[in-house]
Amino acid sequence: MPRRVAVIGGGSSGLACIKCCLDEGLEPVCFESSDDIGGLWRFKENPEPDRASIYHSVIINTSKEMMCFSDFPIPAHFPNYMHNTLIMDYFRMYAENFKLRKHIRFNTKVLRVNQRADFSRSGQWDVETENQEGKKNKHIFDAVLVCIGHHCHPNLPLQDFPGLDTFQGKYFHSRDYKTPEQWRNKKVVVVGIGNSGGDIAVELSRFTKELYLSTRRGAWILNRVGDKGVPRDLSINRMTWLLKDLLPFRMVCNLGESQLNRRFNHTLYSLKPNHRLFSQHPTVNDELPNRILSGTVQVKPNIRRFEGSMVEFDDGSVVEDVDLVVFATGYRFSFPFLAPHVITVSDNKASLYKYVFPPELKRHTLAIIGLVQPLGAIMPISEMQARWATRVFKGCIKLPPAADMLDDIKYKEETMADRYVSSQRHTIQVDYMHYMDEIATPVGVRPKILQLLLTDPRLGLSLIFGPITPYQYRLRGPGKWTGARQAILTQWDRVALPMQTRPCDQAKAKCSLKWLLVVLSTIGVSVYVNRSNLGALLQNPDILLDRVKMRLATIGH
Repeated sequence: MPRRVAVIGGGSSGLACIKCCLDEGLEPVCFESSDDIGGLWRFKENPEPDRASIYHSVIINTSKEMMCFSDFPIPAHFPNYMHNTLIMDYFRMYAENFKLRKHIRFNTKVLRVNQRADFSRSGQWDVETENQEGKKNKHIFDAVLVCIGHHCHPNLPLQDFPGLDTFQGKYFHSRDYKTPEQWRNKKVVVVGIGNSGGDIAVELSRFTKELYLSTRRGAWILNRVGDKGVPRDLSINRMTWLLKDLLPFRMVCNLGESQLNRRFNHTLYSLKPNHRLFSQHPTVNDELPNRILSGTVQVKPNIRRFEGSMVEFDDGSVVEDVDLVVFATGYRFSFPFLAPHVITVSDNKASLYKYVFPPELKRHTLAIIGLVQPLGAIMPISEMQARWATRVFKGCIKLPPAADMLDDIKYKEETMADRYVSSQRHTIQVDYMHYMDEIATPVGVRPKILQLLLTDPRLGLSLIFGPITPYQYRLRGPGKWTGARQAILTQWDRVALPMQTRPCDQAKAKCSLKWLLVVLSTIGVSVYVNRSNLGALLQNPDILLDRVKMRLATIGH
């Protein structure tokens, strides 16, 4: 009998888990408390309890090539940055293509997940559920994948704002914001300058009489549009990560901050924080500088107090007759259906090996999927975690001893504390490439780039100097996808297609630094391959030149 796996949650992480279970010959049963897939990305006018909720206009800030599942590219005609409705369309395509919906039980809430009496031997779990009619059922599963994300409970720190109980206007958390029209000609304060706070401030400012964006720390603002108009996240490659790791942290921050200040001076716009660029999760917002420049958004420090309809800020400035305060103050996560001895959450921290496995369980048959905060999309990371977890469930991968896992957890906590400012959003922060490679290594799917430089130079160079798209992790090992190479080599075509809506004269190609790097890399590879005959090659360089030409010809095809 195939092992039965409970998947809790039918969002993007849950869908990836169902598919990974099927890929490994496991039997998934997904419990989704709502009536549809999509999780966070499914817009609902009325938010559901203990679930995140998006506003109508949300557009993802990660480009489609970086956010797709690794063996299912997003259609080429889809825009690079997608509206939430298109993200839902993609999820439905994914679910339909891999026949995932038949494994989902909708309108079914998980009440409890407990270890069975013989857990130390069987590793099994008792799962109690409740359907929309209130009927409760008990199930036995061999393993459990928890996919409820980290946008669970709105963080509304009302105690930090004296006098809020006297406020005569309206206030709510950003999850309750949907559309801006009703706030036309009103005075609004948005608290928090994360991605939601920035987006909501910009959207409201087109309608409001006055809009104030309150921030304790300030923020570094990134834009979606990168150099030459391509998505910014596609300009980050393995070479840039290598340089970032080799250079001192201070120098890397100086370079990044200088680049951001060339777009607009963060000090001039009252946005400059005291912390360094890579010490906080940055805010992605293309329009905020324009709204500040036009005076429709005014940046303010933290709120000192409320009194009636008046708001006073820490700098002593006062705004009278405020109609609305939106608290874009993040979320807290928890796992109410799990016993505290399985996972304890304190101050938005959970002790998990590589953010996935509780380290001290006697049998590693429970995994938390998607409990990370990357600079980028969660979808490929959740998928990689699911590929790892299902291989662990099958016994193909063995986790290290509990003591080693606890040491790894401690090391990550200390590293994070050294790098990031103290904040609940930084308790689960990861760097996309490093984390993907870290998980891909035990799974056996981390790309062998040096080997590819020798056997497939065109592909190898694409992996080094091109974007770190998820397809890289389907080139080899378990779950290898035959379409991965082609997906990598055609990714820029899919980036360009949705923007090619009007014929334009093609500019003449110029010699670029990229080709200089290609030539130098090819020479290096040729020298390395022929290192045993290096003396003869130096005496007759024409032989080396011929071999370089052969490799360049290979790259060109």
